[in-house]
Amino acid sequence: MGFLFSPSLIFSVLLASLYGAVFHFIWGKNWRDLGVYWVVAVLGFGLGKYVIDGEKAYRFCPKFPKLEFVTPEDQLQQTQTSFYSLNMERDQVQLVRGDDATLTRMDIAAAQDHGTLDSCISTWDYQNSRLQVGGSYQGPKIVNFANILKYESFPLARIIETVLDIVKSAMGTPVEIEFAVDLNKDPDGKASFYILQIKPLMGDLEDFHLNLADANRDQLFLYSEHAMGNGKVDELEDIVYVDPDTFDRSRTHSMAMELEQLNSGLKSKGRRYILVGPGRWGSRDPWLGIPVNWSHISNAKIIVEVELEDFKVDPSLGSHFFHNVTSMNIGYFDIPYQSKTDFIDWHWIKLQELKSRTEHLVHARSRRPMVVKMDGRKSISVIYRG
Repeated sequence: MGFLFSPSLIFSVLLASLYGAVFHFIWGKNWRDLGVYWVVAVLGFGLGKYVIDGEKAYRFCPKFPKLEFVTPEDQLQQTQTSFYSLNMERDQVQLVRGDDATLTRMDIAAAQDHGTLDSCISTWDYQNSRLQVGGSYQGPKIVNFANILKYESFPLARIIETVLDIVKSAMGTPVEIEFAVDLNKDPDGKASFYILQIKPLMGDLEDFHLNLADANRDQLFLYSEHAMGNGKVDELEDIVYVDPDTFDRSRTHSMAMELEQLNSGLKSKGRRYILVGPGRWGSRDPWLGIPVNWSHISNAKIIVEVELEDFKVDPSLGSHFFHNVTSMNIGYFDIPYQSKTDFIDWHWIKLQELKSRTEHLVHARSRRPMVVKMDGRKSISVIYRG
């Protein structure tokens, strides 16, 4: 699978049904590189806020919808446990509260009681160590949309692939698209697919080809085969990173506030930087990553998500800040823990000149500018030591 950068197509999915006093959706978004045929989709049950906020959504490739990225055991640990619904009983709404004013957060079991999860869940069979599709079995439930993706109770994957090809050909440019699917059958027994919105995405379309034969790993401090971005950057000297030795997942809100101050200082001096930290940048779930807003990290030119020995979560793939990342050609890299190929040289980073330190973050500066090379078609990026 490739995690690709060049200006991409984003798709939002809404599968809607009305049950009692709450309005449920299945929501997700998919993006793909211009001219490359890999798509990554992120789906979550409930309103789209759940996916946008970077919570425990399900990822799949529409080209190979039956292919699972993680083991069933990991799915059990990372499955969606709650969702957002539209509260239809509330007759007075305080809009000053923002986008949460009309929403209700509910336990995923409530949707199962309503019968709205039938096409979305599987059951973990402890005795046979396997997943059983559907919710009629005894055991923990996993939201993995198996009936839709594996057995095509609704051909979502094929529709995504078809729409990607049609829109790309017709528009001749990268776009952002939102669409909805109503699973309630019409008189002909068919569900309905609606395209809601199409917006162009701006970005650098020029290809950059990375010759790995010329990349001496002894000169690198980072190598990633799970990278978004395209081109060469050779003026960066600053690195801001979360100290992996003192990382405490219960303190991620404090890390976000500290980073906001560091970002503001570097921005005032016109200094772009490489940002490195564990988990998902921008996640609203503080146990999955650091819950920053874009303004907290707006001067970062390269953003890196790393896994630690005791902190392994699915990468966000830049989904929380996707429009910013694509339109501004921000490099977005993932470093899995103990990967046989990808790596980051923490020892070299810690040897660089210390400029400042907060309770959880470190700002360091290399002796010479670092060189970043990003090949968007291969999804491979490298950073040379400065």
